[in-house]
Amino acid sequence: MIKITLPDNSVREFAEPVNGLEIARSISNRLAKDVLSITVDGEIWDLSRIISADANIKLHTWDDREGKETFWHSSAHLMAEAIEAFYPGTKFGIGPTVDTGFYYDIDLPEGKVLSEKDLQKIEQKMLELARQKNDITRSDISKDEALAMFSEKDDELKQELIGELEDGTITLYQQGNFTDLCRGPHLPNTSYIKAIKLTAIAGAYWRGDEKNKMLTRVYGVTFPKAKMLQEYLEMVEEAKKRDHRKIGKEMQLFGFSESVGQGLPLWLPKGAQLREQLENFLKKVQKKYGYEQVMTPHIGDVKLYKTSGHYQKYGQDSFQPINTPAEGEEYLLKPMNCPHHCEIYKMWPRSYKDLPVRMAEFGTVYRYEQSGELHGLTRVRSFTQDDAHIFCRPDQLKDEFKKVIDIIFIIFKALNFENYTAQISLRDPQKPEKYIGSPENWDKAEQAIIEACTEKGLNTVTELGEAAFYGPKLDFMIKDALGRSWQLGTIQVDYNLPERFELEYIGADDNRHRPIMIHRAPFGSMERFVAVLIEHTAGKFPLWLTPEQVVVLPISEKYNDYAKKVSEFLNISDIRSVVDDRNEKIGRKIRDNELKRIPYLLIVGEKEAESDSVAVRRQGEGDKGIMTNEEFAEFITKEVRDQLSGLYN
Repeated sequence: MIKITLPDNSVREFAEPVNGLEIARSISNRLAKDVLSITVDGEIWDLSRIISADANIKLHTWDDREGKETFWHSSAHLMAEAIEAFYPGTKFGIGPTVDTGFYYDIDLPEGKVLSEKDLQKIEQKMLELARQKNDITRSDISKDEALAMFSEKDDELKQELIGELEDGTITLYQQGNFTDLCRGPHLPNTSYIKAIKLTAIAGAYWRGDEKNKMLTRVYGVTFPKAKMLQEYLEMVEEAKKRDHRKIGKEMQLFGFSESVGQGLPLWLPKGAQLREQLENFLKKVQKKYGYEQVMTPHIGDVKLYKTSGHYQKYGQDSFQPINTPAEGEEYLLKPMNCPHHCEIYKMWPRSYKDLPVRMAEFGTVYRYEQSGELHGLTRVRSFTQDDAHIFCRPDQLKDEFKKVIDIIFIIFKALNFENYTAQISLRDPQKPEKYIGSPENWDKAEQAIIEACTEKGLNTVTELGEAAFYGPKLDFMIKDALGRSWQLGTIQVDYNLPERFELEYIGADDNRHRPIMIHRAPFGSMERFVAVLIEHTAGKFPLWLTPEQVVVLPISEKYNDYAKKVSEFLNISDIRSVVDDRNEKIGRKIRDNELKRIPYLLIVGEKEAESDSVAVRRQGEGDKGIMTNEEFAEFITKEVRDQLSGLYN
């Protein structure tokens, strides 16, 4: 009998080898209709692959990330088959899944070009092929056979990929008239794919290297139901309205300049005010939790990053070393703050009584991202991390880790991020070469994270291979107002940098011991966090955070002086206020300032000037009546206080 253990630890027994579809059918016919792929002992398989020994399995549907990835990867192959039907001789690079669909990098025959107008005919061909219900079959092939096959097609892209694979690990997938090198997994057949939208065409260098040939990248997304596609298209339209680049420009928060350089954001006064509010908020929380602020340079000696291991791991993604007039002296724009903080820790002897040491810095770091990967504030070359490092004893590790979780919860509550999952990111046991440090220390670090999450009652998922090179971590994946997932907030346990930097403290036994290091960044990077926050709120920030809380609108030039008097009073009361004294009609001023997403609009004229009052209008809600200046100041102060109530207690 073959014993199949399900995620709930229940066991099903089968008298002979079985596949994923048969296992699903044994549970329910409904599940058999919905299942898309299966994980067998930690490896994702096609549903048709035979399981011939006892195994732990998990079945994946559209509701699971693994299910969507299987669906979209099969869709990429379906798109390739459709493109090949129109453009015989096309060479296919790679066709991976992305967060919202898939793409395929292709090399079209000489003289052929794809444009946006060609996408609809390819979509129709894909639907035609999907309805044929062609089986998607997997076959093993030797390295020599694979090289011969793609040599015959004169496909140098696939030959390059095959050359890097080990014999005995190479597989092909075929559906209809299309066959491609692929490790899978795939759907059982093409009929699962019911709705298709090809979304974009772009250029992409082969394997992301600017020295290689430029290929054509075709993006798409597919669904098992037509209704899902319609909902997706509506979400895309809403996302366009919420695009942080568009709203950031409308609200005058940030900008970019070609003269300054790609991926180097310029924070405008209102954006700087927004960042300052976020920083002050976190500093206040951190002070309660015993952090001390530090400041470190934007550069460091290359040797510093060689000691930490960052140079070896990230050197290619960093700006090139800066050579000084001194012979052999090289500096690097810092890619990380942690090596600098390690050096601060070392500046004087530490006792076990001094620990934990908690140091925080809003430190700007630099990474040389490829120009094609830059995107607004979400992917930049210069960004500021709300970085902090905790140096603690082993007996303090779990409590310190849980306190960082508490800080992240405070931030999520203050900014109305209610839908989140905690991802435990562990090392890939199959690729130990990716990581530094001893297996024993990794075991201890991973166990501490797992136990802390259990004790905090977090809803977690575990991902192998997602750990940092120096330690495991806990990543918080939030869903925004449109249901899109973003990684915000990370906590990492690190036994390795203290070893590399020879950090020590004198224990109660008068012996030298190594501290453990916790890396944490609740916002992640200020740039990316602000981008996500803009798109989550559509630029309508909580009142406590918004750069301009109030705008005073005089109905004519006669009342400009009174408007300025009101604004000055509010500013003295710690309420951020501006005056719109343009020579425009009041209706135009109201419309313009509504677009700027300023929460409160105060309209003042003769009656208000005579009674030291304001006519209050809430952005998006309309009139709130007449209040005296003092009443309004108290009203808005209470709203801010209520929003932050309990967060610092």
